[in-house]
Amino acid sequence: MVGTDTSDDAAVWRLDGDRLLVTSTDFFAPIVDDARTWGRIAAANAASDIYAMGASPLFALNLAAWPRDVLPLDLLGEVLAGGADAAADGGWVVAGGHTIDGPEPVYGMSVTGTIASAAGETGLLTNAGGRPGQTLVLTKPLGTGLLATALKRSGPEATEPGGDLHAAYEAGVAEMCRLNDAAAAAAIKAGATAATDVTGFGLLGHLTELAAASNVNAVLDAGVVPLLPDVIGFATGGFVPGGTGRNLDHLAERLDGGDELTRTVLGDPQTSGGLLFSCDPQRAVGAMRELRGNGHDAAVIGELTSGSRGTITIAGAVAGGTALNAD
Repeated sequence: MVGTDTSDDAAVWRLDGDRLLVTSTDFFAPIVDDARTWGRIAAANAASDIYAMGASPLFALNLAAWPRDVLPLDLLGEVLAGGADAAADGGWVVAGGHTIDGPEPVYGMSVTGTIASAAGETGLLTNAGGRPGQTLVLTKPLGTGLLATALKRSGPEATEPGGDLHAAYEAGVAEMCRLNDAAAAAAIKAGATAATDVTGFGLLGHLTELAAASNVNAVLDAGVVPLLPDVIGFATGGFVPGGTGRNLDHLAERLDGGDELTRTVLGDPQTSGGLLFSCDPQRAVGAMRELRGNGHDAAVIGELTSGSRGTITIAGAVAGGTALNAD
């Protein structure tokens, strides 16, 4: 075993002198009402760890719990079809899986992939390779946790055309279904030395882990962090998930600056979030432009600085950004 990505439940084995095998698992309860869309989001989220390590997915196993006496099995079929859609987009095979009876629906995947590995090198991206002076690139907008909370507290008409949540919902679903394959390719092309996906710990949590593992500090420019539509309104309106408070409490001693609203948005737990990676400044700009050309709402959001505490200094305040694919 070569090691693990210390920010996620992923493991790495050396197969031979040319290849590493990586594997990771993730699953969760429904985040949207449409079963097929939920399946697609869950599969994209499960593959995110693989992409964050610079690997290419090979195959996956479905993992599901289903209350068969409450929900029809045809609906589970739609969930699995959504997972298959994501796998087809990413070029990996769904090789089987396992389903159990459960009190509520849960779905995800165990995904396995490979990394080409030259002699004496792993080719592996982890969260421990950041260096002072490098620039930070974020490849997706934030706000899925806030959006999910707003959805839970609103009627179904809110997501319909003309509804209060329509623009945010359409943009959020598109981003959560988006695979991180292009983001990983851009990071590798840019010579990234550290990367992580942004999920349940929020941007602040995952950046803090990257900085601490790399024995550096970081400065985050909050005003340029991309956001889904209406995220500021969700935060000020009280649609804040419970995980945000837990994230911020855990990080309290590692954060400097940032008002309450800014910390709330940057600490928002993400589902199928983007990648966060560090590389040389000029190459970071090139990666950002390439990703934006491919429809990603990517941004250069800060830099790594000298230090060893993993402290994050938040400069400025979040602004009302919108995703490129928003209505």
